[in-house]
Amino acid sequence: MALATRTDRPPSLIRSAWRSTVGKKAVMAATGLVMLAYLVAHMMGNLKVFFGAGEFNHYGHWIRTIGEPFLHREWFLWTARVALSASVVLHGVAAYQLSRRDLAARPAKYAHRPRRKSYATRTMRWGGVILALFVVWHILDLTTLDVNPNAQEGRPYENLVASFDRWYVSAFYIAAMLALGLHIRHGFWSAAQTLGAGSPRRDRALKTVANALAALLTCGFIAVPLGVLTGVVS
Repeated sequence: MALATRTDRPPSLIRSAWRSTVGKKAVMAATGLVMLAYLVAHMMGNLKVFFGAGEFNHYGHWIRTIGEPFLHREWFLWTARVALSASVVLHGVAAYQLSRRDLAARPAKYAHRPRRKSYATRTMRWGGVILALFVVWHILDLTTLDVNPNAQEGRPYENLVASFDRWYVSAFYIAAMLALGLHIRHGFWSAAQTLGAGSPRRDRALKTVANALAALLTCGFIAVPLGVLTGVVS
């Protein structure tokens, strides 16, 4: 009689970590920091628009040639895009699964849910939806140029001005950046706690950093459409 062979294998360390609540929170924290680093760099690049078309268009050309001649044209840019896209997907999936797990753990609703927790949860959830919709529009507008009224390849300054010169586009952008600020404010604090940086002695400093980052990025990004609408950038 042949002996039965076991085909079940223990899950890998990565799979086990992903299945756990702690693992999902760690993924959210790590990918959140990756996206935060990108946002800081992106904001600094955007602010070059205030130095004129030549400066901004040169910057747009430079980011496509980073690493040359060792790297081919746009290889670095596409590597960054792939890494960022992977971070966004992992961040969103982990957030969704943690939300579902939280609901499953308490089938009966709280009689009185803590106001602060409820506000933070709604802010992160709806802020994430607004940002997801914004990212799709932003790519179509200023990357692929499918919905941009100017749509000149290699002319990022002119394309940006043409886009934000439409008040409804600027209004959508500003709303998305306000949602981003709230997302960063709560997300940075949560990531710090998940990664073990929080402590009674450091909590106040971490809250200050979270508030400062959120305010800096929000104001930095919003300055661009406001500059176009007011004629400072034209």
